[in-house]
Amino acid sequence: MSSTTPQAEPTVRAGRLHAAVELLASMRFAIALLTIICIASVIGTVVKQHEPYANYVNQFGPFWAQVFDSLKLYAVYSAWWFLLILAFLVISTSLCIARNTPKIFSDLKQYKENIREQSLQAFHHKAQGHWAEAPAQAAQRLGQMLAGGGWKVRLQSRQTADGEGWMIAAKAGAANKLGYIAAHSAIVLICIGGLLDGDLFVRTQMWLGGKSVYSGGGLISKVPEQHRLSERNPAFRGDLMVAEGTASSTAILSQSDGVLLQELPFAVELKKFIVEYYSTGMPKLFASDIVIHDKATGEKKQARVEVNHPASYKGIEIYQSSFDDGGSEVTLHAVPMGQASKPFEVTGTIGSSSELTNGKEKLTLEFTGLRVINVENMAGNNTATDVRAVDLRSSIEARLGSADKTVTKKHLRNVGPSVSYKLRDAAGQAREYNNYMVPVDTGDGVRVFLLGMRETPSEPYRYLRLPVDENESLDGFVRLRAALGNPEMRALAVERYAAKAVDPKRPELRGQLAQSAQRALGLYAGQEEVAGKKVWGLQALADFLDVNVPEAERSRAGEMFVRILNGVLYELDAAARERAGAKPLPQDMTQAFMTQSVMSLSDAPLYPAPMALMLKDFKQVQASVFQVARAPGKTVVYLGCALLILGVFAMLYIRERRLWIWLTPAGQGLQARMAMSVNRRTLNADQEFEQLQSRLLNQEDPSA
Repeated sequence: MSSTTPQAEPTVRAGRLHAAVELLASMRFAIALLTIICIASVIGTVVKQHEPYANYVNQFGPFWAQVFDSLKLYAVYSAWWFLLILAFLVISTSLCIARNTPKIFSDLKQYKENIREQSLQAFHHKAQGHWAEAPAQAAQRLGQMLAGGGWKVRLQSRQTADGEGWMIAAKAGAANKLGYIAAHSAIVLICIGGLLDGDLFVRTQMWLGGKSVYSGGGLISKVPEQHRLSERNPAFRGDLMVAEGTASSTAILSQSDGVLLQELPFAVELKKFIVEYYSTGMPKLFASDIVIHDKATGEKKQARVEVNHPASYKGIEIYQSSFDDGGSEVTLHAVPMGQASKPFEVTGTIGSSSELTNGKEKLTLEFTGLRVINVENMAGNNTATDVRAVDLRSSIEARLGSADKTVTKKHLRNVGPSVSYKLRDAAGQAREYNNYMVPVDTGDGVRVFLLGMRETPSEPYRYLRLPVDENESLDGFVRLRAALGNPEMRALAVERYAAKAVDPKRPELRGQLAQSAQRALGLYAGQEEVAGKKVWGLQALADFLDVNVPEAERSRAGEMFVRILNGVLYELDAAARERAGAKPLPQDMTQAFMTQSVMSLSDAPLYPAPMALMLKDFKQVQASVFQVARAPGKTVVYLGCALLILGVFAMLYIRERRLWIWLTPAGQGLQARMAMSVNRRTLNADQEFEQLQSRLLNQEDPSA
């Protein structure tokens, strides 16, 4: 027993090793790996890679964001499991090639001329013929005919009971099996190229070279050395942002938990950035005129970088990726949105911050963006639509015809520059604002300033629309809102309205109307509570009617309240103008201004900031964002793609065929048996065999 155990253990280990190799080299294992890679690639396409973790929390929630982070779904292509799968796919495909290539080359050399006569009867394509010709002569003639048709031919002489027989073995389309080798080799090359151009070298330096991700802030020059990659890094892909008139030589490699800095052997100086737009506001062309400064030699090289037209230097490609603000200078005018605020101006550069004080409250103003061009769809449908109406003809015509037809009409117009900023409180909570520099015509004859606000970057902006006065400014609205919050001005407006609205012959109605006007204006100004809660604006009037007026009378009472409110607000605006020494509102814009003011005053308390910072002046400085990449695997991938195309073409469009003709003596002539095999049975194979049969066997005078 003990003597057989040492011999059994190596046999078991050899069996397990053989089973593991068979599994790795099997097609089902390779297909399973390809399926996982495809699923991972879909995830990497759908989920934005290397974003800040807070963005994923906002998108997926805290629980799923943590689960996805543990699976490395935010950096799929550099995840350890993805690289491991690629490595196993390379090993599996290489084993397939290593195991099958010797067989393929051996098969390419063989003509299989030793096939037996009885075996020819088992083929699908088979035929017979009889000639009055010697077998040797017929073999030479048929061999020459096949060779002239592109076949490779071998002749074999055999002795039979009836005399000397000849076997003609021919083959064509051997490149089909070479296509198998080319296609599988292409998969290996593409995977190797992907590994070379991926984060493999970066990860290796982090694992073995002591490099780590930097998650702090500050100047690039102050980042410690352990977060910087050498100029000799064999493969990387990062972003390089350069403002006009400046130069940079350090690229940023974004990681899910921070960044790595990649030093370049040269500096890129941006001389001029050029951008052109379509009518839709989308960029039509953006290009950069740059100067490349070699750090080692001091050489200068001028180049122009456009989309799909990169510049190359020392094996590093410089692509035009996008553009950004390069530190534009802006001057903002603060428009008070509350009673305690006062107008002031503040200047800064995009990307910087400034401290503001609102009484005891301290705010941090962060200048986040400047957009000089904003193209918006100003087409509006202000007509009411009957939902019961069905216009079948219009519905069909809207969806047929040329490809440029759409159901929604568009009227695109540049509405001017806008500035975005954040106001951050002492607790670190911030809201983002986006305000337009010039008023916008909304399509109904009312020109308004748009003040946008959102709580988080994932939300769209919600806009407050403030009407402009006769001077194209917000002074009229600000003055009217300040008067609405002043009890003395409200009382004066109510008195004026009541005096003008009541017939002097009926003085007893004046007090009642004044009381109703005072109640409506007080509710609208938020000075009264309804059902125990503080409300304002049109919602306050609606809540008051719901609580105090029977349902049957609410419609008539609501119309009365709105008429009274419009009249009192008009008198309030006139009184505010008189006190400020301003001219009366022009008659041609009175109705539009007051109508929009009613809506804006109702919504203004929802604006969470004590002031709106309007863009007064700016000096734009543009920046170009380049993608710099050193990709040693690019050539390998290109070679793999070429082999893949050739291999797939060979496997799909080249058919391997083998042909045998057995010639034996029969009386004064010979008997011929022909058979053909193909790797794929198709109609073309049937037609080719019929042509060969007609050409080789069905000749009335073979010797002719």
